[in-house]
Amino acid sequence: MRIGMGFDVHRLVEGREMWLCGVKLEHEKGLLGHSDADVAIHALCDALLGAACLRDIGYHFPDTDERYKGIDSCKLLEQVMVLLRDRGYELGNCDITICAERPKINPHIPAMQRRLAQCMGCDENQVSIKATTTEKLGFTGREEGIAAYAVALLQEQ
Repeated sequence: MRIGMGFDVHRLVEGREMWLCGVKLEHEKGLLGHSDADVAIHALCDALLGAACLRDIGYHFPDTDERYKGIDSCKLLEQVMVLLRDRGYELGNCDITICAERPKINPHIPAMQRRLAQCMGCDENQVSIKATTTEKLGFTGREEGIAAYAVALLQEQ
């Protein structure tokens, strides 16, 4: 078994859609990034890639490459899973924590679990998603951005 950890941050801005764990959330601001800026999927990709010792999401999908401009991050996650399976790994489980004051994440967690499981070709019970605030402290507390942490366990097949 191999374990990896991922972390990502994206700035909140007006005029962008908000995507978290492959689910579009209604909010007056969205996340800024080269892709759809799904901070949770980006952290998850880094955890998965790290567990397999395959560097990070920026290495595989650089923000200087126009092919990834505006891309649905679920497509990146699907490509990461292909890389892992090509090397003989399968997901054991993953655990994601999203840090945001708003919007409220908890009502969307079942849909997020379904979407990520679909993207990774696994069971929903292999995908844990949690949400927390930072009690109004720091950039997340001031609603300047959203952060996400992820841990992933891989098993050799």
